[in-house]
Amino acid sequence: MDRVELLSPAGNFEKLKIALAYGADAVYAGVSHFSLRLRSGKEFTYESFEEAIKYTHKKGKKLYVTINGFPFNAQIDLLKKHIEKVSAMKPDAFIVAAPGIVRLAQKIAPDIPVHLSTQANVLSYLDAEVYWDMGVKRIIAAREVSLKDLQKIKEHLPNLELEVFVHGSMCFAYSGRCLISSLQSGRVSNRGSCANDCRFPYTMYAKNEENGTLFKVQQSDEGTHIMNAKDLNLSSHVDTILDSKVIDSLKIEGRTKSTYYVGITTKTYRRAIDDYYEKKFDASKYEKELSSTKNRGFNDGYLVKRPFVKHNTQNLEDSISEGTHQVCAMVSEDGLGCFCKDKLEPNVVYELVLPEDSLEQSENEFGRVFKEEQSWYIEFKKLQSEKGKIYSSIHSGNTNAIKLPTTLPPFTFLRREL
Repeated sequence: MDRVELLSPAGNFEKLKIALAYGADAVYAGVSHFSLRLRSGKEFTYESFEEAIKYTHKKGKKLYVTINGFPFNAQIDLLKKHIEKVSAMKPDAFIVAAPGIVRLAQKIAPDIPVHLSTQANVLSYLDAEVYWDMGVKRIIAAREVSLKDLQKIKEHLPNLELEVFVHGSMCFAYSGRCLISSLQSGRVSNRGSCANDCRFPYTMYAKNEENGTLFKVQQSDEGTHIMNAKDLNLSSHVDTILDSKVIDSLKIEGRTKSTYYVGITTKTYRRAIDDYYEKKFDASKYEKELSSTKNRGFNDGYLVKRPFVKHNTQNLEDSISEGTHQVCAMVSEDGLGCFCKDKLEPNVVYELVLPEDSLEQSENEFGRVFKEEQSWYIEFKKLQSEKGKIYSSIHSGNTNAIKLPTTLPPFTFLRREL
């Protein structure tokens, strides 16, 4: 097997560019129709999606199209037209979840490989064989499957590609087969519009059936996040996963997450993969970097350990928590300026998160860029927009690019520790 693929989320064109800049081998994205992330799908029109595919291919990378929703009969004609439109753009694969759509995609676009979504819940070689016989090239394993079970699938189907999630949100339900959002808000999770009801705080009551007395059960003032799963983080187990020799692609969840999340997770797993092949794998440094992103706490899911032996798979306190760092700005695509994401001030040192580490120290009237130990930093002497306006400080919401002391790699992040 060749080196494992790193597959990152591309919720919009900017995030796609960031994922590729930070080391992804491939990205997955979709137009809103029939994708399980309608919010991110709406970021792409057919025109911009075609441009994104061309951009990705120009970088020598791959783009997989998400068509992983579950359509009703009334939508099948629209689905056919959608597949025809997208297939003409020459993506590298379709990600689909239903057997009927597997056959439909193959009929309309026989030259484009089909990847089976995690929504299909493949757990055994029996199910895998059915989809392999249908012509599926890759199966994205159910999040509930173990590495041992994937090894067994590979024994039976050595040419079938296997993809696993290694990072991101975990669903309270079985690989996303959830009805809570449909029941409470009318938003159908398996058709792309989950309201994330499992993340809400709930008030629980215990009732005495004899006298009707009702007692409130609380874990905090706002109730309890009883269904709130911690986020998946398998960075410290990348070596174990790759040692198995059966996994072809490591996938990061998060098409609706921030640009910083895309950059940090992609860079960190890129480093973990490269370190593994260079025989210098160090789990501690990946965990530290991933903790800089917003998260719900981390756990290692189902792949390498069974969750019933642990008692820390849920976050009962809150639905999201701050990471260890605050993102303050992001460098523009031309590398000449940066856009504020929080607050920027002169004479304050900000750490640089670079998509590539090739940089030289510099200093001029606008500030300085320097290296201390293994990290790069920037300090502004003055905050000046490209139009020449000087600011004493600048806050998020200001859309003016601030001039940098030197050209930096596009999509570099400026951050500070909290």
